[in-house]
Amino acid sequence: MHPDLMEYGPVRFHSEPNALYDRHLLFDYAIDPDLATTRERYEAVSRALRDVLALRWLRTKKTQYKLNPKRAYYLSMEFLIGRSLASNVSNLLLDPVILEACRAKNVNWYELLDQEPDAGLGNGGLGRLAACFVESMATLDLPATGYGLRYEYGIFKQAIKDGWQNEKPDNWLRRPDPWEVVRLDHIVEVKLGCSFKISGGSLVPEAGKPSILLGIPFDRPVVGYGGQTINTLRLWSASAPDSFHFHQFSSGDFVGAVTETLAANSITRVLYPDDSTSMGKELRFLQEYFLCACSMHDIIRRFRSSNTDWDLLPEKVAIQLNDTHPTVSIAELMRILLDDVGLGWDQAWSITQRTFGYTNHTLLPEALERWPVSWFEDILPRHLEIIYEINRRFLDQVQALYPGDQARVQRMSLIEEAPTKNVRMANLAIVGSHSTNGVAAIHTDLLKAHVVADFAQMFPERFNNKTNGVTPRRWLLQANPSLAGVITEAIGQGWIGDLSHIAKLKPLAEDPQFQSAFQGAKRAAKLRFVDWLKDNTGQTADPDSIFDSQIKRIHEYKRQLLNALHIVILYNRLRQNPGLDIPPRTFFFAGKAAPAYHLAKLIIKFINNLSETIDNNPITQGRLKVIFLPDYSVSMAERLIPASDVSEQISTAGYEASGTSNMKFMMNGALTIGTRDGATVEMAEEAGEENMFLFGLTADQVADTRPWYNPHWHYENEPETRAALDLIASGHFNAGEPGVFNPILDVLLKNGDFYLHLADLTAYSEAHARVGQFYGDPKAWARTAILNVASSGKFSSDRTIGQYASEIWKVVPCPTVETSSSARSSAV
Repeated sequence: MHPDLMEYGPVRFHSEPNALYDRHLLFDYAIDPDLATTRERYEAVSRALRDVLALRWLRTKKTQYKLNPKRAYYLSMEFLIGRSLASNVSNLLLDPVILEACRAKNVNWYELLDQEPDAGLGNGGLGRLAACFVESMATLDLPATGYGLRYEYGIFKQAIKDGWQNEKPDNWLRRPDPWEVVRLDHIVEVKLGCSFKISGGSLVPEAGKPSILLGIPFDRPVVGYGGQTINTLRLWSASAPDSFHFHQFSSGDFVGAVTETLAANSITRVLYPDDSTSMGKELRFLQEYFLCACSMHDIIRRFRSSNTDWDLLPEKVAIQLNDTHPTVSIAELMRILLDDVGLGWDQAWSITQRTFGYTNHTLLPEALERWPVSWFEDILPRHLEIIYEINRRFLDQVQALYPGDQARVQRMSLIEEAPTKNVRMANLAIVGSHSTNGVAAIHTDLLKAHVVADFAQMFPERFNNKTNGVTPRRWLLQANPSLAGVITEAIGQGWIGDLSHIAKLKPLAEDPQFQSAFQGAKRAAKLRFVDWLKDNTGQTADPDSIFDSQIKRIHEYKRQLLNALHIVILYNRLRQNPGLDIPPRTFFFAGKAAPAYHLAKLIIKFINNLSETIDNNPITQGRLKVIFLPDYSVSMAERLIPASDVSEQISTAGYEASGTSNMKFMMNGALTIGTRDGATVEMAEEAGEENMFLFGLTADQVADTRPWYNPHWHYENEPETRAALDLIASGHFNAGEPGVFNPILDVLLKNGDFYLHLADLTAYSEAHARVGQFYGDPKAWARTAILNVASSGKFSSDRTIGQYASEIWKVVPCPTVETSSSARSSAV
């Protein structure tokens, strides 16, 4: 060492010479580790852990490059991954090591965990499913990559003011994210058929002026359980080729100088721009194409690094479209094969169809995306030409199979002609892929029978079901350590990597000792949640009450309003008979409403007003409580689900594709009160209907009832229904806000009650009466809850992904092996 530098080294740490944690604190922040803030300690721990997993991550890449297996690529606009630190520690099997290190350094592990924001990369079940899926892919050693967008802001932070939802920016990337690695050597150019200018404060497209965006990839490790395979979630961030025009800036046009940068950065600025305006919808369209263009370029680059024969693409690449959002990938791959590679149409189309699979997630016709042809004309003119040609050839097939059936031709066309000309993305996804799957048995049946019946008749071999699942590592092992410990002590650790082992609990459902341990775990989870609730919201809840939870995106078909109406009935009963013998209940609601969905926001307002009214009535104190938990997130769900006694799954039958919160609740020992909808049907098949509280119209009955349904009949003939609605109409829950809830009454009585709240309300109330009575027998409740947990094995995302891999993708495990340091990895 040079003499002048002697005073600067060597660096000595408090612990071992190569202490990763201390090194990151010292060299990343240039501070004394003893003076570090909790946030700096969190970042140092996370970076140290990333250093530990980096070698395994690289080994996974090298193995997959060397063996050149067929790979799966999962394209999704959302990945609701939540927090990463605890999950990565757990899957790396480092919990004891980390906890011991924290004790040695006097660091509060749980304070560190709370420093990590939930990644703002998703909103609801679609994104959380994608996160579970990529974790299962790694756990099963599948060579797979997830592709999404790196949103700078999440959908929004939800605050409640005077009962109303208020949206605030979710700047989850305000502080550095220690898990991501930027890959500047893999930047992608994305060409658009237009440019953008600023007009009236908005970015407006200028047709006929082509422009280029840059897609900058940020990689996050996806750690499989055991840490042997670490796959990659690649997220794209949009940027402009030049940060600003120097000459425009120098001449004083400061805004014009950065217009391109503003336009580019807006693409990945926020998850789900407000789609109540044309500009918001067009930005969403741009987001979807940006994801598809970047991802397809990257997939092709990876394929070409090890393969030269284009006909091998379907043998080496399986691309799964998570709903219709990434569907323009089909046209993008065709453009690449036709224009860049120079293949003929038939060869390119065969390759494309055999490469793609499509997952449908909805039974709501309005959720099947349709994009204006005019947007394609301005932004993606070549893609529109390709879609038109796909459609022409496809409709020739339809007419040949169904001669003279012009109505069928119009229904199946990729182009909707009226009232405006749109591209039907679901039709393109089905036609351009070899597999279309639903996400629950009933959903797939309804999809084939009603939503896309024409396609199911023409391509019956393409349709299949893949019932959703959730990862038991995050949703049981990590979220509920008390119950996980009880289960492991009873049956061993096998269930963690293979949830089918959970069935070994069934004989223990009658065992008094195991029942007692199970009840103790539930009690511990409730106490943890009550403490968290008090510390974070100031609200209190009685752990001796029934914890009844409905945590979902706020939507009419999910029927949070049905739940609230039943609470009004309970409230009325207590007002009329203060001595009524019912168990104390705490009803938890959590979920966000889309900013432009005014009725959903009004339902949130009603729930909060209902809560305040009940709290202020001495008759109901200690017996009935309603709590709306603001800013629902993965981290909140990880606390509330283990603590819940009852799971609300009460959507109008035939409208919920699958649901996944139902599975998480089941896995954690909550009993389900629900309709026969989505995956709840299969949960009842596994656990037995006698071990759930099912009620209400079936999907067939909903369809049969709709033509003649009259909600006024229920108002006139069901006294408790009438009393509840009359109390709402009287202004009892909105003193000082006259008429604020009239739109809710209009939906239920004047506008036909489309989602059949009143049709199911009495049956729902009766089911809740059974819940209350059953809760009075703790042993019977424990037995039934244990049977539900023991029957949850089917609902692991490992099982779901195993079926995708073997039945759709034809991808097999590729366990990580030691490879020489000379093996190339740059291509992956």
